[in-house]
Amino acid sequence: MTAVPDQRPVAADSAEVGQAAEADLRALFGQSTAVFASLAGPGHVLEAANPAFFATIGEDRARTGVPVAELVPELASQGFTELLDQVFRTGEAYTGRDARAVLGTGAHAREVYFDFTYEPRRDADGSVVGIRVLGVETTQVKQAQRLMAGHRAVLEQIARQAPLSEVLDGMARCIEDLAPEGVLVSVLLADPDGRHLRHGAAPSLPGFYNEAIDGIATGEGVGSCGTAAHRREPVIVTDIATDPFWSDFRELAGRAGLAACWSVPILARDGDLLGTFAMYHRTPRVPQDTDLALIRVFAGTAALAIERHHIEQARATAEARAKQAHEELAKAVRAEQHLRAQAEERAAAAAEIAAQMRAAAAAQAAMPHPESCQLGGASGCAAPAEIKIADSWGDSAWGCPAHVEEAIINVRSVFIASEELGGLAAYRHRA
Repeated sequence: MTAVPDQRPVAADSAEVGQAAEADLRALFGQSTAVFASLAGPGHVLEAANPAFFATIGEDRARTGVPVAELVPELASQGFTELLDQVFRTGEAYTGRDARAVLGTGAHAREVYFDFTYEPRRDADGSVVGIRVLGVETTQVKQAQRLMAGHRAVLEQIARQAPLSEVLDGMARCIEDLAPEGVLVSVLLADPDGRHLRHGAAPSLPGFYNEAIDGIATGEGVGSCGTAAHRREPVIVTDIATDPFWSDFRELAGRAGLAACWSVPILARDGDLLGTFAMYHRTPRVPQDTDLALIRVFAGTAALAIERHHIEQARATAEARAKQAHEELAKAVRAEQHLRAQAEERAAAAAEIAAQMRAAAAAQAAMPHPESCQLGGASGCAAPAEIKIADSWGDSAWGCPAHVEEAIINVRSVFIASEELGGLAAYRHRA
């Protein structure tokens, strides 16, 4: 049998065995990320705990010899103290999976999730003398699962080209479900010039508040969103009641029941301002790392949705312009075809008139006729008269080829009587 150096025999007394086991557990969990605490008595006095336990509840509360209900009073209203009482009373262990808890109060409250076990501690007689708490924080895993599901839903909306208002509204509701209680999300969209912010989505903010901030200017000190848009960087206001950025909007925020606002600019890939993404709270609140990570993820997603919307708008505008240009071109082609048809008709008519005039000139050449054209009007015409024309009223005259053609074109009664045009006599004596 081989002896193990520096190893003392285990005491046979069961009380000493229990004490030794407790010491071994404290040593085992001393540097672990798992939470360990040893509670004594029906009052659940904290006897010992590892650093992970104190890091979880807050280093400012790192002390022993105090009832856990006094050390972490916010847990009492969440049912955890009742569970401790139950385990101490029944002697039966309790295991919780993905149990949600809110640690801290006011501006420093944060949401956590744990897998944990409450195990009864017994003395030599088997009586319960305390409770051993063992737990592993699952907050990041839980939030990652919820975040992935929510984020995937938003990306699916973008992929199927849902309207921007629908995408942003869905994203806001998703974040409000993911974040702790009391979070209200707002997305404002930048005007093309980047100088004003317009309402994009804010499903849980009061309507009067959304109307009041619709169109606010971007600039230093213009609330959280106007300042974030101006600076192109996050602006975290933990207490609206005291922050100078909210001096012009404090009364409005008070009526809306808003006490904190964290805003980040939504930027395009080229750095242009697309809008702002904001998380409001009903109580003063300092953001946790998970809050900031959530903001960054969805601000990026909002940028993707807005840029896609701008691309679709530009495409629709280009298609509308192309359609209009096509219609204008088709109209011009039809007009050109009409003009060409008219020109061809006029050319055919002119050719027919010319042929008739040639035939008439040949036939009338031997007939007696005046030397000069009678169709020159008041100014007269010295050209030789070659062709005789008449209208249905019996008027007739001799004229040169040019005036004869003009008369045929302009005085329809030369061929078809027309009182409206006055006949050939009126044409001969025109001014």
